Amino acid sequence: MTESYVIIGDGIAGSSAAETLREEAPDADITVITDEGEALYNRILIKEFAKGKMPEAPISIHDGSWYEERDIELELNTHVTTIDVDGHEIKTHSGDVIEYDKLLVATGGTPTQLPVDNSDAEGVHHFWTFQDARGIEEHASEADTGLVVGAGLLGIDLAAICGAQDVDAKYLMRGDCWWRYALSEEGAEIIHDGLREKGVEPVFQSGVDHFTVDDDGAVTGAVDPNGVEYDGDFVGVAIGLNFNTEFLRGTGIELDDGIVVDEYMQTNVEDVYAAGDLTQFHDVLLGEQAQNGSWGSAKEQGQIAAKNMVADAEEAVFEWVSSYSITHFDFPFLSFGHPTQGDDYVEQKYSDTEWRRVVFKDGKVIGGVLIGDLAPQTKLKKLAREQRDLTGQKEVLLDEELDLDRLDAPEAEQ
Repeated sequence: MTESYVIIGDGIAGSSAAETLREEAPDADITVITDEGEALYNRILIKEFAKGKMPEAPISIHDGSWYEERDIELELNTHVTTIDVDGHEIKTHSGDVIEYDKLLVATGGTPTQLPVDNSDAEGVHHFWTFQDARGIEEHASEADTGLVVGAGLLGIDLAAICGAQDVDAKYLMRGDCWWRYALSEEGAEIIHDGLREKGVEPVFQSGVDHFTVDDDGAVTGAVDPNGVEYDGDFVGVAIGLNFNTEFLRGTGIELDDGIVVDEYMQTNVEDVYAAGDLTQFHDVLLGEQAQNGSWGSAKEQGQIAAKNMVADAEEAVFEWVSSYSITHFDFPFLSFGHPTQGDDYVEQKYSDTEWRRVVFKDGKVIGGVLIGDLAPQTKLKKLAREQRDLTGQKEVLLDEELDLDRLDAPEAEQ
């Protein structure tokens, strides 16, 4: 009988899974369901559109014909309401019932709203979908003053959008520096200077106690926990994601701030897999559960899940050292692996725009951050994949010209 595969979600995880499924199972029935109104687009590039630097056309990756050519059924604007894992059925908001032999959940998340007064006011934006980017671009192009909340990788995109759109903006941060879990103040100051050059002023030990609004309910600014008021007719908030797993409750699928899967992308329920941002996956490099929201990681997870779904076995293992780059400034920035975890690190500043941190767990490289000089990334990722014990040799990784030959040979080669 023909196998039936259903994928919920058409981001890069779901789409790459669909493509791999078609390659691995030419005769199978494949259905992709998404609650968005458009097919796969490049989430990495939507910030360039919101800056006013790029038209819409290059951002779209797939259109309807891509699915038709591969005989993949695409259901847009469709919400999954319940899953019957025993009966292998999905129900949608319109009452349709879709049967499956194997199911992949790749529904991602929804931006978290600040738990403060007026956080849902007109003019308070969250940045995740292409539709979000359209609203941000339109508003930012007209705004005079702005506020950005969320000192992480999505928050800095919103700050860069303000700078590109000539919005006089303040970037409100709770700690003493941007992305304080991955950068020291010394490294972060390079980012702070870059923000200032773009016309965005970092404000530390701040945040939002509540937003202020006008008589029409539109945001006018914010008051921080210190009682300081800031003007902002444009506000961007990026404080994390709430993963879209509500429809899975009661199914028996293990949830823990996302969907728990093993290194094969399989859940604890037979014939149900998950991929993308919402997975709590077993990281074979860390030796524990981990989460990763990068584009490359999601794409690889979708491909791994698809191969195992077709093989009906634990055939392909997810083993990936992810990376995330920022291109908003005159200097490059890249993080890799798990830079916010670990039990030790080494770091060094080389110039006003060059800094490096390498993070370790049990003496092994698990992540890091590179600012200014990205040349060491390939060698550092190699060390992470190899999981070499570098106890006593960590400082070698700070050499400006990184030479792995300076490291002791692995025990197996000695």
